[in-house]
Amino acid sequence: MASYRLLIKPSAVKELEALPHKNRLRVVSRIQRLSGNPRPPGCEKLLAEDLYRVRQGDYRILYSVNDAELLVVIIKIGHRREVDR
Repeated sequence: MASYRLLIKPSAVKELEALPHKNRLRVVSRIQRLSGNPRPPGCEKLLAEDLYRVRQGDYRILYSVNDAELLVVIIKIGHRREVDR
């Protein structure tokens, strides 16, 4: 299976940098694994848009998948109480 390219929006980079160090490392690892499998077990397809969400601890990663270009775009990273709204 081909590997997907990862693109993180600048706003998501800021959200990532704001996370506590230990959590940031886990979230980065989770994002990297999306390049091999953009729809891992436990991911949820959101109804409103063509977006997916994965959970890493208390944090959520919102992203879109473009299969034609083999591209995963990270849109938002945040604590679940903020992202789930």
